[in-house]
Amino acid sequence: MMDEQKESAIIALDTSTAAMAAALLKGEEVVAEIQSVAERNHSVHVITHLKELMLQAGISQEQLGAIVVGNGPGSYTGMRIAVTAAKTLSWVWNKPLVGVSSLEAIAYGAWHKGMGIETESELSEDLVEHWVLPIIDARRGQVYSAGFSIGRQSGWTRWLDDGVRLMNDWVDEIVAALGANARKHEIVIWLVGDLSLHLESAEKLREHGNSQQADVRLLPYMLEGRYLARLGKKKLEAGQLENTHTFTPNYTQLTEAEVKLKAKQAGEV
Repeated sequence: MMDEQKESAIIALDTSTAAMAAALLKGEEVVAEIQSVAERNHSVHVITHLKELMLQAGISQEQLGAIVVGNGPGSYTGMRIAVTAAKTLSWVWNKPLVGVSSLEAIAYGAWHKGMGIETESELSEDLVEHWVLPIIDARRGQVYSAGFSIGRQSGWTRWLDDGVRLMNDWVDEIVAALGANARKHEIVIWLVGDLSLHLESAEKLREHGNSQQADVRLLPYMLEGRYLARLGKKKLEAGQLENTHTFTPNYTQLTEAEVKLKAKQAGEV
């Protein structure tokens, strides 16, 4: 069964940000891909875009081995659109469902773009340790963030869970971690994703990181479906599947309505 899944195509989609990212992967080849920036219309176009991808690639639902979906964190409504669509197709087409962190997909894609490579097989033997820090704006000075690293021996690993954090404070924590984990070899730090609203903190990270001999690189990046699909393929091959009926997005924090309700209940407003 697993060998059949490796040969089958994988369709992946994410609507947790302003961009709908989707791709079809067959083996290691990206056979179709789309990136549509229309946050308010994700729900209108998501199924149409997926059908267009399959038609473009000449792939039928019978040829799909799995459906991969970015499950956030990110836009509350956006996450629900992709997850609902993926769960529906998984159930109707009887396909395995794989959930992937949208932050991890951003980190994974941005790092590959920044390095100018498509897959890890293209890496040189002298790769130093890289810390990859993806962010998505969460308003009020906050970001959805996580931490990943990649090295010659360790490969791609996660070291910080997805969460919502005050950007300025989080930068201080990263700088402190860098100082506490001094190494004899070079460390490259990538801050990637939606940087536009957090440039001051980004520059702060670069300044303090550089003072500790770390090579800090700032890379604005918008999630691409191909990297979501590749992460999903890894999880599929590892047997890390979701329950189609109970799978939910990673909301990470309360919605604004829930925050106001809890404050009202506590007598704060």
